[in-house]
Amino acid sequence: QVQLVESGGGLVQAGASLRLSCAASGGTFSSYPMAWFRQAPGKEREFVVFISRTGLSTYYAESVKDRFTISRDNAKNTVSLQMNSLKPEDTAVYYCAAKTYITNSNYYKLTEYAYWGQGTQVTVSS
Repeated sequence: QVQLVESGGGLVQAGASLRLSCAASGGTFSSYPMAWFRQAPGKEREFVVFISRTGLSTYYAESVKDRFTISRDNAKNTVSLQMNSLKPEDTAVYYCAAKTYITNSNYYKLTEYAYWGQGTQVTVSS
């Protein structure tokens, strides 16, 4: 069992950058594939980016590829999301999630993740 807490959200203008952080406690952090999802008002929660247990494999949603970068530090039990060139359509609550199983399959599916943080709000004005 692992507890996840996100931080780093805020209100910024289009083109700005933010760095989100997810701190984990409990369990063995390095055992979990991790991901970020986001949910805008009135929309379903959607996949943003995935990172494998070792950090060697990453997969990005097309909407954020080349703008967002995920990383993890297993020694510090953290996963981060560097967001550059933010757009108004990036506005959402961002959630950190830990995958239920060690496999990387179906990494984009909401139902593959057992543990979730409380979310952090990112608002991008035009």
